Order: sequence, then C-alpha cells, then structure tokens
Amino acid sequence: MVVWSYPPTARQLAATATVFVIGASLISVGAYLSYANIAPQQAHAKARSEAIKKQLRKILDD
Repeated sequence: MVVWSYPPTARQLAATATVFVIGASLISVGAYLSYANIAPQQAHAKARSEAIKKQLRKILDD
C-alpha cells in the first residue's frame, strides 16, 4: 500500500489519465492490427509447410 505525503494535483491526475488512455489505445490498435494481418501470415505458413512436405515426399520416395 502506498502512502502519499501529499495528494496529486488536478494537473497530475489529468496527465496520468491521458497517459493511461494513450497506452490503452496503443495496445488496442496493436491487437487489432495483429488480428487483421493474421490471415496472410497463416496462409504463408501453410504454403511453406506444404512445400516442405512436398520436398520431403519427393526425397523419401526416390
């Protein structure tokens, strides 16, 4: 538990709230962009996996 020697001023509270809102919005935007771009990444990973499987089948069937 924190015990303050003096309470924060209105300006300090406003600055704290502003920084909190900016941080929360950055996290939200990052999460949105992460999920928005996941389909191309999954498609690329699947294509790479299929190419590796095809190459291994070619090597092992010879």
